[in-house]
Amino acid sequence: MLNVLITGASAGIGRATAIRLATGGATIALCARRADRLDQVAAEIRAAGGEALPVVADVTNAAEMQAFVDRALAQLGRLDVAICNAGFGIYGTIEMIGAEQMQRLLDVNFMGTYNTARAVVPLFRQRGRGHLIIVSSIAGKRGIPYMGAYSATKFAQVGLAESLRAELEESGIHVSIVFPVSTDTEFFEVMTGHSGFATRAAGPRQTAADVADAIARTIARPAAEVYPYRKARGLSVLNALAPGFTDRIVKRWGRRPI
Repeated sequence: MLNVLITGASAGIGRATAIRLATGGATIALCARRADRLDQVAAEIRAAGGEALPVVADVTNAAEMQAFVDRALAQLGRLDVAICNAGFGIYGTIEMIGAEQMQRLLDVNFMGTYNTARAVVPLFRQRGRGHLIIVSSIAGKRGIPYMGAYSATKFAQVGLAESLRAELEESGIHVSIVFPVSTDTEFFEVMTGHSGFATRAAGPRQTAADVADAIARTIARPAAEVYPYRKARGLSVLNALAPGFTDRIVKRWGRRPI
């Protein structure tokens, strides 16, 4: 039985992944800031016969993330997998997004990942095994129009993950990066609230369950990069070969105000 730690587990991909892995027999330590939503997910897991340890914690607070990891270790005995999932987005051109908004994106999307990884990787090193999974975005492989601030934080996650993967090669510790496309979650409602207006996208979409299934597969068979929408892998290849041509493609797919 695996013991899995998940951040941002109260909704969206985090919630779907927690339930998917729990129904497969894993014990889940889950954190988020919203206690009521977190307790709902834990109750769903338990109702399905699984085990859950909900802990209210803010990924931007290094001390809280260390306490979350310490508590999970103390109660579960070991940690096998850590999934850095917490994140949010803001839509707009660079001149529309203020410095405070950019800093908040960095704090949640990048520093939240950093704080989690920094707390859990030493435990994996001690055991000589473990699996760190970072949920980025296809926008972390190729910048998307009007999503530059968000893309920057997702690229930062990828840089951290790739460096860790190289450092930990042959250590018994796996590092995987997940690249979802637009996913049907409350992400866009939250983004609308932060941006001040609604948008729509013409590109491909997937469900949170699709991403959860892809994460479950990479836990069973670790992979460096995970594309829940498989055709999205082609975008990163095309961008490497013909970035100018790819500009035109992503401009057509990019988000636009409604």
